[in-house]
Amino acid sequence: MRLPRDIDGPRLVKALSVLGYEATRQKGSHIRVTTQRDGENHEVIPWHHPIKVGTLSSTLKRIAAHHGMSVDALLKLLDL
Repeated sequence: MRLPRDIDGPRLVKALSVLGYEATRQKGSHIRVTTQRDGENHEVIPWHHPIKVGTLSSTLKRIAAHHGMSVDALLKLLDL
């Protein structure tokens, strides 16, 4: 599945709530989200529009690996 090119920070943070991620802090234009599902995991999401494709790709790969799924399955779950 091809990565979407128009995802911004607020939309990604909202989509990640499906996996139990919640905003824990913000510093400048980056927000840290944390989940306790499948063990504790923190990710930093840039509050940009749009998020650069490489940044989005690496973030989604780390999240998918933490939850034991593929990036394609994660994209379908998040409805991105």
